[in-house]
Amino acid sequence: MADADRYFAQQSDVRPEGEGTFVQWSELDPIEVVPGLRFQPVLGDRLMVNIVSFGPNTVAPVHWHDEEQISFVIEGEFEFEVGGQKQVVKRGGAIHIPPNVPHGARTYDNNCVQVDVFNPPRKGLLELMGLIGDDGERIDH
Repeated sequence: MADADRYFAQQSDVRPEGEGTFVQWSELDPIEVVPGLRFQPVLGDRLMVNIVSFGPNTVAPVHWHDEEQISFVIEGEFEFEVGGQKQVVKRGGAIHIPPNVPHGARTYDNNCVQVDVFNPPRKGLLELMGLIGDDGERIDH
């Protein structure tokens, strides 16, 4: 079996878990967490993707969370700290952050756009979106 056949194989015993959704992420209202740091999250059932825009001289303080995260730099660059190590990450770079590992980032004189992927969806962002309360329970709208 060729790689393409394996990758695109269809399982006849599997049932769909939804219909799928199209989102124009560039039209989502950004959530400004700190001055110069804007989030535009796209939410699935078990996955969250967050488009993150840093302005110049913006700091995302060191923090940690239960969710696993992978970040991809799409445009610009920033200094990223993970597990006590700092590195300048530019377009084309990615960072893997295991659960509860301290990490943070900052820009200097430039902008940076990154994409964060969270599994499961990041609880702190769900709270900012008004989808769960401080107690972690889902809010029905």
